[in-house]
Amino acid sequence: MKKFLEEWKTTIILAVLIFIFALGLRVYNLTLLPVFGDEAIYIRWAQVMRADPSLRFLPLSDGKQPLFMWSVIPLFKIFSDPLFAGRAVSVISGVLTSLGVFTLTYLLFRSKKVAIIAMVIHALSPFSIFFDRLALADSMLAAFGVWTLVFAVLTAKSMRLDFAMIAGFALGGALLTKSPGIFFAILLPTSWILSEFPKTIKSRLSHLVKLVLLSLVTLLIGYAMYNILRLGTNFHMIAIRNQDYVYGLRHLFEAPLNPFVSHIKQIFGFFFLLGPYALFALFALGVYSGIKKDLKATIILIVWAFVPILASAEYSKTMTARYVYFSLPFLVAISSASFVGAKKNLTNIATVILIFFLLHSFVIDLKILKEPESAPLPRSERSGYLEEWTSGTGISEVSQFLRQEYLANPSQKIVVGTEGYFGTLPDGLQVYLNDLPEIIVIGAGQPIWNPPQSLVQSKMAGNKTYLVVNSTRYFGNPEKEGLILLAAYPKAVKPDGGRETLLFFELTDASIPKKSSN
Repeated sequence: MKKFLEEWKTTIILAVLIFIFALGLRVYNLTLLPVFGDEAIYIRWAQVMRADPSLRFLPLSDGKQPLFMWSVIPLFKIFSDPLFAGRAVSVISGVLTSLGVFTLTYLLFRSKKVAIIAMVIHALSPFSIFFDRLALADSMLAAFGVWTLVFAVLTAKSMRLDFAMIAGFALGGALLTKSPGIFFAILLPTSWILSEFPKTIKSRLSHLVKLVLLSLVTLLIGYAMYNILRLGTNFHMIAIRNQDYVYGLRHLFEAPLNPFVSHIKQIFGFFFLLGPYALFALFALGVYSGIKKDLKATIILIVWAFVPILASAEYSKTMTARYVYFSLPFLVAISSASFVGAKKNLTNIATVILIFFLLHSFVIDLKILKEPESAPLPRSERSGYLEEWTSGTGISEVSQFLRQEYLANPSQKIVVGTEGYFGTLPDGLQVYLNDLPEIIVIGAGQPIWNPPQSLVQSKMAGNKTYLVVNSTRYFGNPEKEGLILLAAYPKAVKPDGGRETLLFFELTDASIPKKSSN
């Protein structure tokens, strides 16, 4: 142990400092970005599942695996802010991914320096900073993915059953998190090339059989965990909902370039902006140096990085940055290989690029942490998280207003109507008001031309009644319909200069239809 500590002392200290720094970057201003549509749904599910244990498989009703939501539930006891609790799961997943990148890189290239560089790159990359601060399942999927490969590599090198079993638990976690976890199962055999095969043919066959059996152990454990979901009545919905997001296998032969080409361009843009772009140069140098230093390790990383990206580009019906986020750890590991046994000139070039990468990343990170609207986000991300109806700008403020109204007069019943039945609204409001069941949130269809009948009836019953709706989904005349605008919360400016706004109305007595007199 003394020898180990002497040899690893500096590396351990650096890794701990990077870990703390990475954690700080992910926690700082964690709730600054408004709640996103899917975040609202996931956190709401977690609240419902916490309240009623019989609904622990609720996400299956929409074809979603529930592990992320299960992980949020215990954090509700620690953090009072439900959005913070949900995003904390991704924060934890993000720093675990950074540790996984460090471990994987060291296992493959046997260099402490390279492993530290890989950890730093992942910890500071705006791609990881952005998604490790959202209550979405993608950070958790990335964490399980990198640790699956870590223990698959350890299994191949040591031929130990315990490592194969741990790889199975990591794979099971991925499969319980999100459907793309299947990529990790498919790519598992690539780790075999790192195993040291005996020289004789007979011994090689025996060694290969043992490798296959160990991988089967990993797969059996992983899919045994996944099949826990069969306890839920809506297990079949996973396959059904997957069809809404991906094409069938025949698509490759029917229209191989559509939407493959456009998706590849989008994916390139994601990494160009959030990588950010200096990562491409490091990646190119990493591939060159890695192939020279350790061809097998480099091949494994390239396969684990690009097979999911290419498959997603070919088969996904839509494309956003989070769909390929789980490939980032493997791209980072390759990029750090720029410093593996390279010639001095190449090392100097890689050092300059790395410094530029880190400085550029830190500038973007600060924008994400302090002023997300100024961050150079891809169009799909800026639109979804900041500009459109999926952005929850104003929801926290509305909930605080309603909470104060209730606390000022607890005997007064409060009813709030929102556009839609599912998503940013009404789930976003319900997330913040979950502890006040006396405040009733009612979803209504959209677009909204006049106050829904349920709200009018609530006002007639003497309740304080409100309407929350996005400006692009409201086409009524507030004054004519007896609505008073209490507040308006503008979202980020769109490319055309337009700006969507969350409107917060109160229904007055004028909203009640007058009885006609004979």
